[in-house]
Amino acid sequence: MKTIVEKASKLSKYVFEDAAVVTLMADKVQTPSFIISDMNTSNSELVTGVTPPEDWAGNKYFWNNNGWELNPDWVDPATMEEEEPAA
Repeated sequence: MKTIVEKASKLSKYVFEDAAVVTLMADKVQTPSFIISDMNTSNSELVTGVTPPEDWAGNKYFWNNNGWELNPDWVDPATMEEEEPAA
């Protein structure tokens, strides 16, 4: 598998199967299903040959070249309470 990580933080944002064609460009990242317009060759990198944790989710893990590290600031969106609209 492969992951796209932010260069500065090494935060794993997306994972893809090995066969997926993912192309980092100067102004975007092209994936088989969508375009990532806020990531590009200057702020992200594609790491291949990784095996994500079974509970992988975007922003949950950092990739540090030696393996995965849990992001201590990650909160599962499914457990977050919905905010009440302002009256």
